[in-house]
Amino acid sequence: MISAKELAAMFDHTNLKAFASEQDFELLCREAAENHFAMVAINSSPVALCKRLLEGSGVHVGAAISFPLGQTTVETKVFETENAIQNGADEIDYVLNVGELKQGNLDYIRREMESIVAICRKNRVICKVIFENCYLTQDEIRSAAQIAREVGPDFIKTSTGFGTGGATVEDVRLMKETVGDKVRVKAAGGIRDLDTCLAMIEAGAERIGTSSSLKILEEYNQRFGV
Repeated sequence: MISAKELAAMFDHTNLKAFASEQDFELLCREAAENHFAMVAINSSPVALCKRLLEGSGVHVGAAISFPLGQTTVETKVFETENAIQNGADEIDYVLNVGELKQGNLDYIRREMESIVAICRKNRVICKVIFENCYLTQDEIRSAAQIAREVGPDFIKTSTGFGTGGATVEDVRLMKETVGDKVRVKAAGGIRDLDTCLAMIEAGAERIGTSSSLKILEEYNQRFGV
């Protein structure tokens, strides 16, 4: 059974709202530091602020790139990735180009992934690739995961949380079966309770992206008497 401490260390504590204020980020970072979460997941604009707020806490700052649609050029994604890292990002979550994937342009998806992974490796920054599975078939998910297995980002991720659907156990299992031990899987989107969270972990997820981190931890403590 996973412990409360181990569970907390899997959370990417999230606030990606367009209207989030400085006070919201101060609260997000305070909650992340107090509970020893893995990361705060934010858009790239407040990276420098959150880096300052989390200094010395051990909590990473994660920047969402080309968020939430992924419909910017490779060159634009590269610039945004480099800028976020310059501002202090420890992790990068970028949205792949769903349109190119659905058209079967796998060379494009590979070039995009190789470009961003190379920058992250050079800067010793964790790289996550967001698939946005709600728009993809199982074959398309498998194709993107096979590319990831070869290119080697740190994680592949189910969803932005802004699409028509979020993480599913079936998708997490498919992604993990495809990448094996080469790449880890992050489940995100619609994970708001403990049972859903534990099901994603059982299916193979090693990171959980959620804005309900505190609620899920509270449920854990109530259920298991911690």
